[in-house]
Amino acid sequence: MYEAYWGLSEKPFENTADPKFLYYSRQHEEAFTRLTYAIQEEKGAAVLSGVFGCGKTLLAQAVLQSLSKGRYETAFIINPYLSHTELLREILYGLGIRDNLPSQKSDILHSLSEVLHNNMDNGKQTVVIIDEAHLIEDKLIFEELRLLLNFQYRNKFLLTLILLGQPELKEKINNIKQFQQRVAIKYHLGALSEPESAEYVNYRLRTAGGGKKIFDDKSLKMIYGQSGGIPRRINQICDMALLTGFGQRKEILGEETIMEVVKDLEG
Repeated sequence: MYEAYWGLSEKPFENTADPKFLYYSRQHEEAFTRLTYAIQEEKGAAVLSGVFGCGKTLLAQAVLQSLSKGRYETAFIINPYLSHTELLREILYGLGIRDNLPSQKSDILHSLSEVLHNNMDNGKQTVVIIDEAHLIEDKLIFEELRLLLNFQYRNKFLLTLILLGQPELKEKINNIKQFQQRVAIKYHLGALSEPESAEYVNYRLRTAGGGKKIFDDKSLKMIYGQSGGIPRRINQICDMALLTGFGQRKEILGEETIMEVVKDLEG
C-alpha cells in the first residue's frame, strides 16, 4: 500500500521468515556459523535460544537456504506441542514419508531408521529443525529425540538435530543430563545494540529497494528505545511508521511519528 510512496519495491518489515531480509549482526553471524558448522560437521545436536522475536526462525531458514542443493534432506517442525509419538510421526512426514504413515512407535522408529540409512546411501545428510522447542513439556519427547541420535554409522550421526526456542529451553535441556550430553553446539541470541538496530532498519529498507533516507537519526534512536533492540518489535514499529507517514504525506519520519505509532501499538 505504501511501497510506491516511499520508493520501495516491497514491504521491508514483514514478520515472515524470508532469508534475504536477515540482518547479520555480530551475534547473528556467529549463530549462523555455529549452526552451519553443526550441520556440515555432522554433529548430533545444536541448540539456538533467544527471546521471542530475535530472529531464530529466520536465521535457521537462512542456514538451510545456504546448504548445498541435493546434499541434504531437511524437516522443519514448527509445532512441537505434540505427544512424543506424534512428534516422531511429524519428523517422518517432514522427511517425505507422506503415505501410510505408521502409528505405532516401533514402526515409526523403523521407518525413520530406513529413511536415515537411505539418505546416507544416497550421499545425503539428514537435518531436523524443531522450532519453539521451549514449548516441549513432556520429558519423554527429549528422551525420544536423544534416542534418534543413536542412529549412527561408523561413529557418524545419521542426522543433525537443531532445537530453536526461548531462553527457558536452555534450562530444560540442562535439567536432562543425558540429552544435554548430546548437544555439541549451543548459542544464545540477544537483542541488537543501538547501532545495530539503526543498521537493521536501513538494511531492510535497502533490501526492499529503498535508496533514500526515510527515518531520521532521532527516530532511529527512539525505535531502539521502544523496541529494546528486538527485531520483531522493530518491524512492527517501522511498518506502522511507514503507513502513518504515507497517510500524512511525510517526506521523512521523525520521532513524533514513532511516538504516535508506539502509542497506537500499545493501545
